[in-house]
Amino acid sequence: MIYMIELEMRLNDASAVLQTRPPYSAPIRRAFKKMSITYYQHKSRPILHCGSIISESNIDSVQNRITNMPDTNPPQIDGCTLSYPAPFVLLLTINREKQMNSIPSQLHWQMDAVFRWFDSEPSLRVAVITGAGKKAFCAGQDLIEMGKAGVLKDHPSSGFAGISRRVGKKPIIAAVNGFALGGGFEIVLNCDMVVAAPTARFGLPEALRGIYAAAGGLPRLIRNVGLPISSEIAMSGRQLSANEGLRYNLINSISKSQATVVDEAVQLATKVANISPDAIIVTRLALREAWETASVEKAYQISHDRFRQALFAGENAKEGLKAFAEKRQPNWVPSKL
Repeated sequence: MIYMIELEMRLNDASAVLQTRPPYSAPIRRAFKKMSITYYQHKSRPILHCGSIISESNIDSVQNRITNMPDTNPPQIDGCTLSYPAPFVLLLTINREKQMNSIPSQLHWQMDAVFRWFDSEPSLRVAVITGAGKKAFCAGQDLIEMGKAGVLKDHPSSGFAGISRRVGKKPIIAAVNGFALGGGFEIVLNCDMVVAAPTARFGLPEALRGIYAAAGGLPRLIRNVGLPISSEIAMSGRQLSANEGLRYNLINSISKSQATVVDEAVQLATKVANISPDAIIVTRLALREAWETASVEKAYQISHDRFRQALFAGENAKEGLKAFAEKRQPNWVPSKL
């Protein structure tokens, strides 16, 4: 049987019509309704999905793309696009290519709201952030807007773009597709993992403009690379290449090409998302507490006292141990931590 699928652009229009003639399962039908998709049985035409013709042979890929959608709607965000390239994975793309993906004042607060939603959304486990285009990941604050305003407006408590000082609960991976400068580099410094394109560049040029890196990046840079290199980056305007970023432990890997950086970051995110979400939340906390406090024992005590009992009493710990004994893949449930 062949179907025609039409994606309506009114993604949040609750009045969209859902016709249930094709024999999709109930979860698929709910996903269609959530996306405001109308679909129709049609005997003579191929599937139409998002304006592209797709043959019946890959209907499964269409269904999979739909089932990756989260259970709840994200907050409104201007200047970024949200997508779900793999199960349990959120991809946020800063979509201001002409402005080198710089961040205007209001967008900081909107991104903060999105990442708070991400932490509370049970169907999402890992986020990836990148920039549109080939030139820039994020060139920092929108200095044109800042110059017109005459003052730098406050960021949310989570910092630049809702990330640079974020504590959060779930991991974020940066897919650095180009220049990461100023606040863009400060985003990278507080991400949990980083995949960089060969063309990526990192720097804190604020001092060259008569200001300083005020979004939490300086102490995080010190933690990772030490005082001499941090001082040179922050006080001389030195930029680091992707190879230098790898050498100084600022990134995890360099992608095969500029074009594959997002795909490779999503692959890494998928590896993390396939692990128990409870285990990831607790492991991340333990790692970041040690990084924040610089005390091995204090970090252990904080994470141990906060989560040990709840983790081992939870469904995912029981499922992981049972699956190991039965020599099968575990079936994780959304985290309740």
